[in-house]
Amino acid sequence: MYSLLLALIYLAFVSLGLPDSLLGTAWPVMQNDLGAPMYFAGIISMIISAGTVVSSLLSERLTKKLGTPAVVIGSVFVTAFSLLSFSLTKSCALMCVIAVPYGLGAGAIDAALNNYVALHYTSKHMSWLHCFWGVGAIISPNIMSIALAKATWNVGYLATFIIQLTIAIILLSTVKVWKIHKKQTAGETEESGELLGIRGALRIKGVPALLIAFLGYCAAETIAMLWAASYLNIGCGLSEELAAAFTSAFFVGISAGRFLSGFVADRLGDRRLIWIGTAVSLVGICIMLIPFGSAVPAVCGLLLTGLGFAPIYPAIIHATPTSFGKENSQAVIGIQMAFAYIGMTFAPTIFGVVADLTTIKLFPLFILLFTVLMAVMIGISNREVDKSRSGK
Repeated sequence: MYSLLLALIYLAFVSLGLPDSLLGTAWPVMQNDLGAPMYFAGIISMIISAGTVVSSLLSERLTKKLGTPAVVIGSVFVTAFSLLSFSLTKSCALMCVIAVPYGLGAGAIDAALNNYVALHYTSKHMSWLHCFWGVGAIISPNIMSIALAKATWNVGYLATFIIQLTIAIILLSTVKVWKIHKKQTAGETEESGELLGIRGALRIKGVPALLIAFLGYCAAETIAMLWAASYLNIGCGLSEELAAAFTSAFFVGISAGRFLSGFVADRLGDRRLIWIGTAVSLVGICIMLIPFGSAVPAVCGLLLTGLGFAPIYPAIIHATPTSFGKENSQAVIGIQMAFAYIGMTFAPTIFGVVADLTTIKLFPLFILLFTVLMAVMIGISNREVDKSRSGK
């Protein structure tokens, strides 16, 4: 039963990754069909992110009231029907409306499942959980690519809706499996006790610094994901086709890193994983910063950066109940998710504006600045947590 539940949790995280890559993949065609300006994809993306931030902040209240299974299953259904609505609409205004439940569903799944795994499973499972997000994020662009070649973007959204709905039905039909952790949960975790709230979470020593660290990490990761192809093309001289192909080096690094780190996560512990990952990513970023006059080091640097980033996000989440208490973990993780999406929403846009005004070659420098910010704030958070434990 424990293995079956773990498989269902992994499947739910596949569902979280499925919608994430669709808009960017389909937008060049959607833009023409809808008669929308290029920047409008950013507006839709920001509305989705805003919904995600709101549901992340409300995750503690929702999870305590409804329970993790209900929040997760309900949210998967919400995102499924948002995908269906996207496939049927031909209006930019309607897309903005649909983007609200789209984001609300994603944030609720993210916060609830991350907390559930942090409470009930070891560090290796947290690493593999985020690997399965990557599976979903890889599947959907391929679906959309086939749809664009054979039919229209609407078919791509419709096909992804069918997969998402199937996952939701599987989760609903196996809801009783979640009860195996019910006795462990009572009295100490997300479904019991007083609401901590945002203010209460921010008063816990180490939490504010960790939130800034999380924002820094997600900002660095999203800048790498969104602008790597442009950097390789404009900054390193690769053709558009080769730049797009070699951008996968970052995704290969982060996906492979999360898979491999799962085998050593329990032995090394969350803090060591974070510092090892940070060190590896800094090496990769520094390689990109050196002006070799060739794209090969830049690609290798991207691969190493992704490999280093891989364990950081899962390890920060998994360490939360240990660092701040199981009774506080849902509130803290919900706020962490909100800060993550704030970083994901604004940092790539800020870099895009700066690069447009100056040069795309600032790409590795921006990633370095946010990575250093993350490392400094994690150090401060760890020190505050240790002082709190020792009573100093």
